[in-house]
Amino acid sequence: MTDTPAFDIGSLHTAYAGGWPASNMIETLFERIAAIADPGIFLHLADRQDLLEQVAGLGSFDPTAKPLWGIPFAVKDNIDVAGMPTTAACPDYAYLPDRDATVVRLLKDAGAIVIGKTNLDQFATGLVGMRSPYPIPRNAIDPSLVPGGSSSGSAVATAHGIVSFALGTDTAGSGRIPAGLNNIVGLKPSVGALSTTGVIPACRTLDCVSIFALTAADAWSVFSVAARHDPSDAYSKSVPATGHGPLPPVLKIGVPARHDRHFFGDDAMETAYAAALDRLVELGHTLVDVPFDDFYATANLLYEGAWVAERYAAVKDFFNASEASFHPVTRKIYGAAKTLTAADAFNGLYALQALKQKVAPLIASVDLFCVPTAPRHYTTAELAAEPIRENSRLGTYTNFVNLLDMCGIAVPTGTRSDGLPASVTLLAASGKDGMTAALAARIHQASGLTLGATGWPQPPARPTADISAPGIDLVVVGAHLSGMPLNGQLKALEASFVRTAKTAASYRLYSLAGQTPAKPGLIRCSDDTGAQIAVEVWRLSAAAFGQFVAAIPSPLGIGTILLSDGSEAKGFLVEPVGLEDAVDISDFGGWRAFVDRPSA
Repeated sequence: MTDTPAFDIGSLHTAYAGGWPASNMIETLFERIAAIADPGIFLHLADRQDLLEQVAGLGSFDPTAKPLWGIPFAVKDNIDVAGMPTTAACPDYAYLPDRDATVVRLLKDAGAIVIGKTNLDQFATGLVGMRSPYPIPRNAIDPSLVPGGSSSGSAVATAHGIVSFALGTDTAGSGRIPAGLNNIVGLKPSVGALSTTGVIPACRTLDCVSIFALTAADAWSVFSVAARHDPSDAYSKSVPATGHGPLPPVLKIGVPARHDRHFFGDDAMETAYAAALDRLVELGHTLVDVPFDDFYATANLLYEGAWVAERYAAVKDFFNASEASFHPVTRKIYGAAKTLTAADAFNGLYALQALKQKVAPLIASVDLFCVPTAPRHYTTAELAAEPIRENSRLGTYTNFVNLLDMCGIAVPTGTRSDGLPASVTLLAASGKDGMTAALAARIHQASGLTLGATGWPQPPARPTADISAPGIDLVVVGAHLSGMPLNGQLKALEASFVRTAKTAASYRLYSLAGQTPAKPGLIRCSDDTGAQIAVEVWRLSAAAFGQFVAAIPSPLGIGTILLSDGSEAKGFLVEPVGLEDAVDISDFGGWRAFVDRPSA
């Protein structure tokens, strides 16, 4: 019989495969709930006997048919679970849904087990986790600190290992801030990737269902199950769970320019962020300072005009009839919307469109961004003294994300000098969820941190499979390598990185004369005079491949490249005429090594 496992998905599935009964999982989580003794986490807990019957009904362990077989999860209490009350942390608003939210149904169909509904900032309005009429969830790392919100209970339940993952929602950072403050992963998908049917809206045009997990791999596993287009949700999009393959060796990562970084006096958080950036460089990536003024200007729109009105519109009738039912801070925010006009809303939309146009080139100039998840930790006492200001400051690096239709994932990076958790958030354009999750997994593994507040070691890294879209593989050897000047041409055609490789030992590499930017030329020769040359393989759709090849200038062209593993693919070759005045650089073993050589 297997000892009680950690509750990450891989550890639980290994235990089940070894004969550990799923009923033991149910008993274990109830024991953890009793031991933690935090009355603020759950607003409703499933009946123990009902849960035991549910796991018995799963049948034999079959993670192929049900990839989340026997995995316990919690659901933020603004998301419907059939037979469990939905309150949005407002008792007078409560109702009993007769069907699951779409995302809950998909996860149940995959074998996951809902164990309860979690506390939140009322109507998902707040980033602190303290705007609830119920007991406030205690931060899992340090009870004197705010737990973060609005998805406070979901984050704390995950951090304690009560559940393997939990659902939250994210409009302004509610799926990222609590993750960062509780030492766990928080995946905020591209807007529309996960259906919001059965979710009480905050800002319906921006809302996302988010995923809290102990590891990035687990968050991605859940996303892979839940990311389905839903015709019942007018804002649903088809965002395939692809792009979680191997990462390019060099990513261009945008970071706020130094004068644009705000930590509000928290020197330990600033130092931890700098250390996280150093680790990215150690992993081989390139940092690019990006001016952030327009990102912050975008963030400021969220609590003005259009989007305050949108929050009010979601519960207008209930608010007008039952204003006294609202938490005092929430009531103040929603009440302000009554003074707004349609002109205010349109002015907000116009301002957003102008800012989108300004930041679009910045977003396109890098592969992704790395920002602090939160600028600082706040104590509950500090929050009580300044409830509006400190909440706003917590959203410094989160409030603009959904407005700009970006995806993101918060990931732990280490422990600060004072023992508190440090976290960064990786952000990218819509649809790049896989890339951010893959890099988050590498960052988390490199940190060596234990999981949440559990003390459990991280599980072994899972092999990263290439699940990119089908297409034609292209071997690149020079200026189109990741991090090189022309790599953007591949990305503009939505090429996906497949792997690094070496050619067969029958090629020579030359630095060509008169090329801007500098380019090499690869040419095949006899085996006894050749060398293996480092290359990268990228994949394009057939249409994109044709478009790319049509633009290649002489003396370069596309031929068939033989690789050291015996495979072959189309790739760059140079015409013999192009070798005039060229320099043979084959001994460097590749263009990157030549470019990075020490200067004379």
